[in-house]
Amino acid sequence: MASRTTPTQRQKRLGIELRKLRTGVDMSAEFAAGLLGVDRGKISNIESGIRNISLDRLQTLITHCECTDEAYATALLELAVPSRRNWWDEYRGRLSPGLLDIAELEWHAVRIQNVQSVHVPGLLQTEDYARSIFVAALPALSRLEVELRVAHRKERQQVLSREQPVGFVGYVHEAALRMRFGGDAATRSQLNSLITASEKDNITIRVVPVARGSFPGAGQSLLYAEAAVPQLDTAQTDSAHGPDFLHTEPHLIKYRAHLEWMDKECLSPRASRDFIHNLVREL
Repeated sequence: MASRTTPTQRQKRLGIELRKLRTGVDMSAEFAAGLLGVDRGKISNIESGIRNISLDRLQTLITHCECTDEAYATALLELAVPSRRNWWDEYRGRLSPGLLDIAELEWHAVRIQNVQSVHVPGLLQTEDYARSIFVAALPALSRLEVELRVAHRKERQQVLSREQPVGFVGYVHEAALRMRFGGDAATRSQLNSLITASEKDNITIRVVPVARGSFPGAGQSLLYAEAAVPQLDTAQTDSAHGPDFLHTEPHLIKYRAHLEWMDKECLSPRASRDFIHNLVREL
C-alpha cells in the first residue's frame, strides 16, 4: 500500500467512506487490521487517505461490513482504482491543491450543477473574462500566476466537450450577467459564448432574474458534483481560505434543496437564452 503526504480530496473521500462502513457495523480498527492483514496504524492511514487500499482488501472490507448496496459498493471500488496521471497533475506544485481537487472532482462527476450570483460559471468562462477576475485578486497575483489560473480554468472546460461530456446545469443570477468583468467587449464576448454553450445538448443555462427577489444561498457560489451514486455526491463552495468540499448527509440535503429551488424558480432554458440575448443588445 503506497503512502503519500498530501492526499487529494478524492483519496480523502474514499477513506471517509471506508470509516463509515467500518464504524457502521461497530467494527474496531484492530479487527479491520487483522481482517486485512495489516498493522492497526495502517487502517488510520487508509481512512485519512494517506495510504491506498488494494481492490481485493477493499472487497473483503465491503463484504465483512455487510454492505448490500451493490451500486455503492461498485462506486467505492471505482474510487479505489489507482489514479493515472491526468492533465491537472501538470499544475501540481504550481497551483494550490484545492484548484486541482476541483478539476478532479469535475472530471469524475456524472453531472455538474453550478450556482453563481457574481460571475459566469468557471466552466463557461472565456479567457479574457477569466483573466479579468484573476487580475482583480487580492493580494495581487503575478502575471505568471494569473496566466496559470487562466490556463487551468480553460483546461477544466474539456469535461464539457470530451468524447463523453459531462452534463452541466448552470444557474446564473442576472446580477452576474450584468457584471462587466474585463469591460464591455469582454462581457459581450462572454455573453455570446454563454448563448452558444447553452445550445449544446449537455449544457443548460438557467437565469435568476433580479425581479425574482430573494433566493437561497444569495452571494454564495455552489458547485454540486453528482457521483455514480447519491451517497458520493459532493458540494463545493468557496471561502476566504480556498474551496470547501462538503459531503455529509446534512450538507447534501441542504444543497439538494437549494438546487431544487433553483430548478423550480429560474427562467426556462429558452427564456434564459432570450434573456441573455437582450443583455447583449443593451451593451
